[in-house]
Amino acid sequence: MVLSVEEARVVACLVEKEATLPDAYPLTLNALRLACNQTSNRDPIVAWDDRTVEGALLSLKSMGLVRFVHPSHGGRTVRYRHVADERWRLSKGELAVLAVLVLRGPQTTNEVRARTERLIGADDGTVEEILDMLAARSPEPFVARVARRHGEREPRWAEALTGPPEPGDTTAELERHPSDDDTGPLPPPAPPEPIAAAPSVDLARDVAELWLRVERLERLLGLSEDVSRT
Repeated sequence: MVLSVEEARVVACLVEKEATLPDAYPLTLNALRLACNQTSNRDPIVAWDDRTVEGALLSLKSMGLVRFVHPSHGGRTVRYRHVADERWRLSKGELAVLAVLVLRGPQTTNEVRARTERLIGADDGTVEEILDMLAARSPEPFVARVARRHGEREPRWAEALTGPPEPGDTTAELERHPSDDDTGPLPPPAPPEPIAAAPSVDLARDVAELWLRVERLERLLGLSEDVSRT
């Protein structure tokens, strides 16, 4: 399934807060809205109202990704929790990696590792293994490998819940533009331009023509006769 940006962030916030703030989980609508609108650990930063979050929650509930926890006797506030692990059959580590990519944008493997190391269990595998498994999910992957940014040597990973990455961001695009890859072999040097041949010069012919002109001028001026008498 393809989620909207709002749906993806709401479910990712529920995953994040379940792992980092278990005492406050499930979340109230107010707490969930604040989690979506955080200015730290978010890319991009948004400013959603309750109506936007409620609309995403209703859609997620219809998809089987969120459940509403109604208040017990004496309570008045509905709370919300995700069931993405059941719906998608993902482990705790896989959910943590996916939530980081949704909430923080494309990340390198090292960035994902640093931000999920406390959330991944010993049985979940390494970050590299988790990313590969999420990318290999069928019929549609949960994450996709994208081209690295200029000056970086490590490619990045992006969430694919909201659809595949743009064509210009894929690794295939990087392969079509090897000029951006500073780790590959240098291109062969351009062949030298041919040197134009110097025009041939017949000095003897030019000198002869010059003397003919001089003699003609001498005859016209009468200088040739004076020279002969001398």
